[in-house]
Amino acid sequence: MSSEPQAARVTSLELFFDLVFVFTITQLAGVVYDDPSVGAVVRVAVLLALIWWMYGGYAWLTNAVAAQSTNRRLLLLGGMAGYFILALATPGAFDSSGLAFGLAYLWIVAVHTYLFSRATSQSVVRAIVRLSPYNVVSALLVVVGGALGGTTQDVLWVAAIALEWATPWLSGLEGFQVETSHFVERHGLVLLIAIGESVVVVGVAGASLSVDGSLVAIVLLGLALSAGFWWLYFGTGDDERSERALEALSGVPRARAALLAFFFAYLPLLLGLVLVAAAEHTALEEPFDPTSRRYAVLLAAGAALFLAGTAAFRAVLGLGAAIPCAVLALVALATFPLGCRVSPAAQIAALVVVVAAAIAAATRRRA
Repeated sequence: MSSEPQAARVTSLELFFDLVFVFTITQLAGVVYDDPSVGAVVRVAVLLALIWWMYGGYAWLTNAVAAQSTNRRLLLLGGMAGYFILALATPGAFDSSGLAFGLAYLWIVAVHTYLFSRATSQSVVRAIVRLSPYNVVSALLVVVGGALGGTTQDVLWVAAIALEWATPWLSGLEGFQVETSHFVERHGLVLLIAIGESVVVVGVAGASLSVDGSLVAIVLLGLALSAGFWWLYFGTGDDERSERALEALSGVPRARAALLAFFFAYLPLLLGLVLVAAAEHTALEEPFDPTSRRYAVLLAAGAALFLAGTAAFRAVLGLGAAIPCAVLALVALATFPLGCRVSPAAQIAALVVVVAAAIAAATRRRA
């Protein structure tokens, strides 16, 4: 059987899918804003780990199986519908909506498995046949945990994540083919949308407030921080250079690098954006008065996670400047006293400087 041609560019349907997926970023940021406790942040990290695993699955799916026919497009839209229900259930996933979250997750896995099995490449079909039992078991753990709730839910959902993360090494990566230009573009676009969505979260919150000098100042500082995150990834050419780095590999080494860089290293990037959006939402209320220690730590931790994820991404793909980014992640974490002793505006300004230093280090390495 002939090998199916892989998509060279991201399609509008995939971009539509990503817009629905990133709605979960808004939902997760809302959860943290409402409850900035350590427990809530841990639960948000668990939810993001589950959600991001299957988003990655769909990114690998459309990289190998082009959604060109009507049936495939309808199935992909069905998976997107599952993600929309999943996002709606996210805020109450550890309370009243656990079962709805689990059933939506099982549907997402089922659509993914069926669509992937439609590939014409025998090596890809064999690869998904090896992988799919692990995904199904993980989804069933999520369903049962959501139905039972409480400590049982915590244990089963963490077990589901552990199984998912172990799956590539249990089932192997042989047979998975990564078309680099499409793969890198797809992940870059979802990161770009997530950065934009974090700005929208703050903008929507600010729309209900009086537009005075304080609001303008804090909003512009927040926008500068988001622009710094964009510049650190896109402005320094990480997207282009990562494509070349993957292109230099083939077979299992390419698939492994793609998994480590675009799944595992992306997780702290996305979680960091969630925490920053939640903390900036709070900063709008009293931007020049000391904030609570919890929100100051959230803001510092969010920026630190983004920098740490950047360091991991660069280390995996050999892009350089990984160590400076890791060191600056620690510096970002140390800014929390500014927020709780001076003001959120002062802390955000300091974080803008820290991210600018990371951009400078990455730019020097590229030169």
